[in-house]
Amino acid sequence: MRPENQSSMFKFLLLGLPIPPEQQGVFFALFLGMYLTTVLGNLLILLLIRLDSRLHTPVYFFLSHLAFSDISFSSVTIPKMLMNMQTQCQSITYAGCISQVYFFIFFGCLDSFLLAVMAYDRYVAVCHPLHYTTIMRDELCVTLVAGCWFASCAQALLHTFLVDRLKSPGNQSSVTEFLLLGLFERSEQQPLLFGVFLAMYLVTMLGNLLIILAVHSDPRLHTPMYFFLANLSLADACFSSTTVPKMLVNIQMHSQTISYGECLAQMHLFMTFGALDDFLLGVMAYDRYVAICRPLHYTTLMNLFVCVRLLAACWVLTNFPALLHTLLMAGLSFCAGNTIHHFFCDVVPLLQLSCSDTSTNQVALYTMCSVILTGPLSLIILSYVHIISTILRVTSASGRQKAFSTCGSHLTVVFLFYGTAIGVYLYPPSSHSGGEDRLAAVFYTVVTPMLNPFIYSLRNKEMKMALSRLFGIHTLSSQGL
Repeated sequence: MRPENQSSMFKFLLLGLPIPPEQQGVFFALFLGMYLTTVLGNLLILLLIRLDSRLHTPVYFFLSHLAFSDISFSSVTIPKMLMNMQTQCQSITYAGCISQVYFFIFFGCLDSFLLAVMAYDRYVAVCHPLHYTTIMRDELCVTLVAGCWFASCAQALLHTFLVDRLKSPGNQSSVTEFLLLGLFERSEQQPLLFGVFLAMYLVTMLGNLLIILAVHSDPRLHTPMYFFLANLSLADACFSSTTVPKMLVNIQMHSQTISYGECLAQMHLFMTFGALDDFLLGVMAYDRYVAICRPLHYTTLMNLFVCVRLLAACWVLTNFPALLHTLLMAGLSFCAGNTIHHFFCDVVPLLQLSCSDTSTNQVALYTMCSVILTGPLSLIILSYVHIISTILRVTSASGRQKAFSTCGSHLTVVFLFYGTAIGVYLYPPSSHSGGEDRLAAVFYTVVTPMLNPFIYSLRNKEMKMALSRLFGIHTLSSQGL
């Protein structure tokens, strides 16, 4: 590792508030009391809204998210300040500082967006009271909250990358861009690849968009199963969009370059939406387990607030490992080699290019992938063990066939997605070649998101009827196709 490629700043000093030393104890107690009041007060709000069914309305739905955001926002800064005051230490590591910047911007923006949404909710309630239940319906509330989370994440990610790039030129890695070799290096195959992947990408986007529109427009599909399916379609569309468009541009422009910043951004978004796919598949398996094994309690166990909390947990759990790997990757040096034997910036080929010590990155990668991949997969397997045992006890042959049909599409997606992803990330890098990695990556980044709309719509009568109503084809609905 060359010294000139390392940042000379490993930690910062937080001077804190201009408080005389003799008053440190008083201010420590004051801020500790304020922080505990903030956390306990907002936790009480969350519990009351969760336990009292009369508070399951849009205004309290938004208030519960604001309470959670306020707890997180205070927890980003106050505990570190209290710890520094208590230990008489003012230092914070570079990674800790960048992480604090990310989460401070994230939850600060989330607070701002939620307050704006709550103002809109009050406007509708006061100015259009007769149309309130129609305008502020459940799906709109969920969409508004999801939009707040997504916009906050985008803002925080953008500013974090910009801050991370603020290093003196002498401290930058000597590699400012990478070369993506793509799937195949032979030039005569590039036009064929462009046509094939462009068609697959367009089918992916169109198919997943149709599912989102069908679920949104048909009130009969406003159920937990289709709520998670619509979010899976959104995740699939974003997942493919992180890799395929850049590959198509490079093929069309006869260019293989991607800048350092774009590479890290692509890696972060790829890991975010890939992990989101993982968790959503696990949540959908749990939903099918409750529907089949505990049908009498389904509406209670899978109510709107449970579904929203499961979705929010998926987003939170996917952002953390993606941010961690991005920060760890940003701390590495790339001294000479800049050729990535892949069609996008993936973690494994980037680690192989680094001239730094990547042992921490390797441990973090294996640990996170083990949790992200095997955790939801274990939940899926456990759920389907109970589901299959319940289905086999059904006396009606038509009932068994309907249950297996409902679950079969989900299992097809699971096998396609997890089989290839586990082979790439949980096996040692030396056990397979770059070509095998690239072909496996095509399955879980391009093929699976493209097949999901067909698997979930062509084998689902309700979805086919919703699509026919979306296009105004009433004859298909009347014939039950």
